[in-house]
This record gives sequence, structure tokens and C-alpha cells, in this order.
Amino acid sequence: MTATQTPTGRLLGTWPDGSADWHAARAGRLGGSDMAAVLGRSPWTSPYRLWHLKAGRVQEEPTTPEQARGHYLEDGIRRWWGDQNPEFEISTGGTYVHAERDYQLANPDGIVLEGGEPVGILEVKTDGQDDPDTWGKSGTDEIPLYYRTQILWYLDALGLEVAHVAVLTARLEFRHYTVRYDADEAAALRFRAELFLDSLAFNAPPDFDGATSTYQTVRELHPAIDGTPVELTYAEAAAYCSAKHALEAAKERELYERSVLADRMGSAKKATYCGVTIGTRQSRGGGDPFFVAGRKLPDMPAPTAQEAEAA
Repeated sequence: MTATQTPTGRLLGTWPDGSADWHAARAGRLGGSDMAAVLGRSPWTSPYRLWHLKAGRVQEEPTTPEQARGHYLEDGIRRWWGDQNPEFEISTGGTYVHAERDYQLANPDGIVLEGGEPVGILEVKTDGQDDPDTWGKSGTDEIPLYYRTQILWYLDALGLEVAHVAVLTARLEFRHYTVRYDADEAAALRFRAELFLDSLAFNAPPDFDGATSTYQTVRELHPAIDGTPVELTYAEAAAYCSAKHALEAAKERELYERSVLADRMGSAKKATYCGVTIGTRQSRGGGDPFFVAGRKLPDMPAPTAQEAEAA
């Protein structure tokens, strides 16, 4: 496979992910996974962490085992998709920027060709979550929102209309999806990207949020401990103490409700509500069964006293 040009994409190079040249190309630019973080859609990187990464105040974390797994499996998944779609050729992706918007970066896994002309992109994914609801039915466009953000950003940068997504699930099931370009969504992404880049220029980081990656970023920004005390305001001290006490109360309440459901289930394996799995009873090594919450619990307000009594 060889890299190819696209209608609006300017090819910078074809470097291995994580290499020095690859990182240099990303400096000062926003890629598809960056845009998922800008919009708060990334499960891994918060807007706060991304801002400090782009500002050069913290460093990229080492490759995770999950990322390494995806790298090793990528070629096999790509070949599977090619075998299912012999009417197309696949060119290597490479690192591109939009010909006029230099900040708009795209790293597609492949460019899909028909008759030698680029007609779309191929994105290859692995999903380690054993959850059939993470992805929609094969053949649709129902993919996780953070991947949709990434793909629309790529299509907009490259001037292409369709993305083919090949996925290997945790159950070792191949699936394929088709996502089409949406001009309104792409315009909204560019607007948010420019706001984010302006915030870098004006040294105005995003607000704190409850993401794990935000807390990790704060830890990295202040690695030293010099023993000097800091006197908090009442509002600062009260906000944390209140949150901590609420957390402990929530843990106790969750354990109470877990006991109620485990007893209600008796010897049943699964508890459901309107077809949604609320929890399952599992056992390890022949030990006593324990209750495990469902992966995607519905957001249900607590019942009123009258509703609880009626139930």
C-alpha cells in the first residue's frame, strides 16, 4: 500500500504513530482524537488535560497495553475489511492537514480508493469492552460518539464524503459501519477547534471537571512537595468536605441498595427493568455470589415516598 493525496488534504508524511516526527506534526494542530477531547467526548482525555498537553506543560503518557493491542491487530482487521469489499483498494493513511486550515490534522488508518481515485477513508478499531451496546448493529452508522467526532474531523480535513469503520469486538466479532460526512457537524467542530486554539493563545485553560485525566494532569503540574501549608478559603474547604461526605454517604447508600437487589434476586442470575440489565449475580472460584451493576444503567430519578410505597 502507498499513501495518496485527497481532495483537500495535504500529506505531511507517513510516520509510525508515537514517533518523534509524528509528535512534531501534531504540535500546534488538532487531530480527530483531540477534537473528541475538546468537546468533552473522549473517555480518556479531558479538555483540561488536552489543553496542557498542547501547551507543552505535561507530556503524553506511554502507550497502554490496549493501544498496543490495537496496533498489532490493525493490519488483520484492515485485511478482513478488504476481503469483504474487493471492489475497493486501500492506500496507507499517513498524516495530513487541510490544505487551507493548517491546524486541522487527520491520521486516517487508510484511504479507500475506487478506480485509483480516493472515495473515502477506512478506520480500524478494537473494542475491549464486552458490551454489545457499545456499537450499534453492524452495517449501520451507530458508532460511539467520540469515534464519530474523530471521523467527521478526518472527512472534513481530507475533503471526502464517506468513512468505512471496521471493528473487532471483545467477543472477536468483526463488524463494519458506514459514516457519511455532515457539513453542519463539521462546521461546528471547526468553530470549537478555533475557540480551543484561541484559549491556548490567550493562556486561558478550560475549567476543572470531574475527569480522572484532569486530576492526573494537576498531579503532574505540581510534582514537588515542599512542606509549606496553604490556607484555604471557607468556600474551598467546605466544597471539598461536602463532596467527600456526600461520596461516603453515596457509597453507603449504594451498598444498601445492592443488598436489597441481591436479596430480591434470590438465585436469579440477572435483574432487569424494561429490558435493561440493572445487575447480575456472579461467583468466582465457587465463592458466594456477588452483585455486579450493569454497564449502562439508565438515569432514573429516585422514587417519591408515595411511589416507593406503591411499589
